[in-house]
Amino acid sequence: MTASVPPVSPLPRFPAGFRWGVSASAFQIEGSPTADGRGPSSWDAFTREAGRVKDGSHAEVATDHYRRYREDVALMGGLGVDAYRFSVSWSRVLPDGHGAVNRAGLDFYDRLVDELCAAGIDPVPTLFHWDTPLALEERGGWLERDTAERFAAYA
Repeated sequence: MTASVPPVSPLPRFPAGFRWGVSASAFQIEGSPTADGRGPSSWDAFTREAGRVKDGSHAEVATDHYRRYREDVALMGGLGVDAYRFSVSWSRVLPDGHGAVNRAGLDFYDRLVDELCAAGIDPVPTLFHWDTPLALEERGGWLERDTAERFAAYA
């Protein structure tokens, strides 16, 4: 007696209105950690500590999304995605986690959103993806109530 193998079925159909998207975190893709006034983040400091990352990797260049976002959006368009969930680097907008807005950092996200909209891709920003400005981290990070207050002001 031979075992029967069930027929291979086609991919399931997704309901009308289903949205395909991609996502990324600022630290993992942007690179350019000091460009245009970005301040250091907790992840910058973490990856510079010996032994924290197995091969000593860091994200100083990453995929260079900060400089190549137009190409990246074109790639997304070629994939046919409807949405892009990206994180905003708090350190790029407010280098010390509070105070005056870094206009150049905010302008980057403005250009990115414009590029996404022009390509028919909905921008879905995330304001925090675990890259606290280093100045706040060094004062206790999320264990200090002040960080939550600084985040509220940033948001």
